[in-house]
Amino acid sequence: MDKLVIRGGRRISGSVTASGSKNTSLPIIAATLLTGAGTFTLHQIPDLVDIKTFTQLLNHLGAETTFEKNTLRVSSRNVENIQAPYELVKKMRASIYVLGPMLARFGHARVSLPGGCAFGPRPIDLHLMAMEKLGATITIETGFIDATAPDGKLRGGHIDFPISSVGATGNALMAAVLAEGTTTISNAAAEPEIETLCRFLIAMGATIRGTGTTELEIEGTDKLEAIEFHNVFDRIEAGTLLAAAAITGGDITVNGVEPEQMKAVLKKFVHAGCSVETTENSITLKSPEKLISTDVTAKPYPSFPTDMQAQWIALMTQAEGTSHITDKVYHERFNHIPELNRLGAHIEIHKNQAIVHGPQTLSGTKVMSTDLRASASLVLAGLVAEGTTEVLRVYHLDRGYEKIEIKLNSLGADISREKYSEFQ
Repeated sequence: MDKLVIRGGRRISGSVTASGSKNTSLPIIAATLLTGAGTFTLHQIPDLVDIKTFTQLLNHLGAETTFEKNTLRVSSRNVENIQAPYELVKKMRASIYVLGPMLARFGHARVSLPGGCAFGPRPIDLHLMAMEKLGATITIETGFIDATAPDGKLRGGHIDFPISSVGATGNALMAAVLAEGTTTISNAAAEPEIETLCRFLIAMGATIRGTGTTELEIEGTDKLEAIEFHNVFDRIEAGTLLAAAAITGGDITVNGVEPEQMKAVLKKFVHAGCSVETTENSITLKSPEKLISTDVTAKPYPSFPTDMQAQWIALMTQAEGTSHITDKVYHERFNHIPELNRLGAHIEIHKNQAIVHGPQTLSGTKVMSTDLRASASLVLAGLVAEGTTEVLRVYHLDRGYEKIEIKLNSLGADISREKYSEFQ
């Protein structure tokens, strides 16, 4: 296994370009399963473990893929296998994204119940409800979701999500574009990742109204084409890099971004005392002499994202005063807190809220990654900790951050990647 060895106390400063978004890449890659007409060319796809796992899944289904220099080419003309196996699906929950397009195109799909990050229950019932609203029959047995469309064709319907879900909205969109008739989706997720998926599907030939809102209307079609498409930037990676500069007292410019999509996060950096300036495609952050404790509540977009919650907690360990970080998306997403406390932080947990008392002097030690964003919070803490921090199990980090240690080193960090055995 790999670990990151971080020698702390160095300021993160300079200029860096954001990678393509993982959370957008996965649904648009899944959408290539909707048609066998032509070859898709997808640019700015990040080189991540999750991307490799997902392309392996498409290859298993019969798709042909090539990946070089952040460009992924996909042809689904030979896809015939309708079963997504446990061996691949267990590695990432986003594998559920193949359910909608496979069911819509072939009228039948078998997808293993998914795995992924280990924090709290994240049920797939909303995905299944959406398929049923489009006429599918769903059964679950021997660890597989078995979905069948009557007469091999989904039919338009009304999907009203009781809670906002990015994954379920994406799956419903992909299924609906090939369904007969009109589909409406109420309380749809409005995250930039869903807006990008809508643009991708429209470019393929779909008719979707309400893009960027919580009310979507889709007119089904039976004619979709392969396209060339440029992915958007990763707003969570960008936020993490900004936090790396803020926690170490540095200055940073992140290029290749759309600041409008990060308004909620940038507002909190300002409240914490940072200076933030933006252009059309860049964000520049300058750290204050002293960070100010700042409360955040993680909620669906356009609010503060749950995927930045762990990083913000790490940042607040260096802020003056007490801050409250509440997660209303995933109530149990706090596995990073015991590890941060091992480094010397003073953080309490009350239900779905973390209470951070700062500033605290952190001291390097060994800490264990438990999920993707928890890993990022430990890296941030290691950057400011005295001495050496070893972040173990960074395969979680590699699922969502493209060469993060290389980017941070280019900005002044001192991080090395080393092999280790958990049985040593």
